[in-house]
Amino acid sequence: MKTADIEPFFATLKAANPQPETELEYTNPFELLAAVLLSAQATDAGVNKATRRLFPRANTPQKMLDLGLEQVTEHIRTIGLFRTKAKNLLETCRILVEQHGGQIPRSREALEALPGVGRKTANVVLNVVFGEPTMAVDTHIFRVSNRTGLAPGKTPLAVELKLLARVPPAYLADAHHWLILHGRYVCQARRPLCEACQVRPWCDFGRALDRAARKKDATC
Repeated sequence: MKTADIEPFFATLKAANPQPETELEYTNPFELLAAVLLSAQATDAGVNKATRRLFPRANTPQKMLDLGLEQVTEHIRTIGLFRTKAKNLLETCRILVEQHGGQIPRSREALEALPGVGRKTANVVLNVVFGEPTMAVDTHIFRVSNRTGLAPGKTPLAVELKLLARVPPAYLADAHHWLILHGRYVCQARRPLCEACQVRPWCDFGRALDRAARKKDATC
């Protein structure tokens, strides 16, 4: 994707969704951290189904600890890797209570020191809770960045760094959400919905399809 194409690409995404938000359901920073921790290799819908039962009973680190491993495990049983996630969540809660006064730390280093919290989860928390211009590269963002030519890279970190360098500052705070939603509902893995894509004019993949179609028409 040419540099000149990036501005209209994001302007179009913004016009379609001026205030994008995560589809994970939460009411406070701890709930968001817990939901993102639980979302690894799981869908947001699946996580929401479990946390609708869990969060009314335990929406703070201390309440989660009080609930205990057995009950936390039972509440999230429908989520993949639920036993490991339950242990990580309880250990994270213990650290939050003992080292951070039950609050969510604002530094990447402190967040990534929590069990089950990697760079992607830390980036989500930093972006959504604290408004930091970070880029949490999941499978959707990785695919969209490579397919469109916006920020091609062989690893999530490479894509993240390229996005931070290429996305205009005016769009950086919300770019994470726009790209995830675009990948989830339009630029899908098996069959991208190019015919319904509003940013196709600036997408390398979409323009390649258009060139192929024109070439085919010319030879008919």
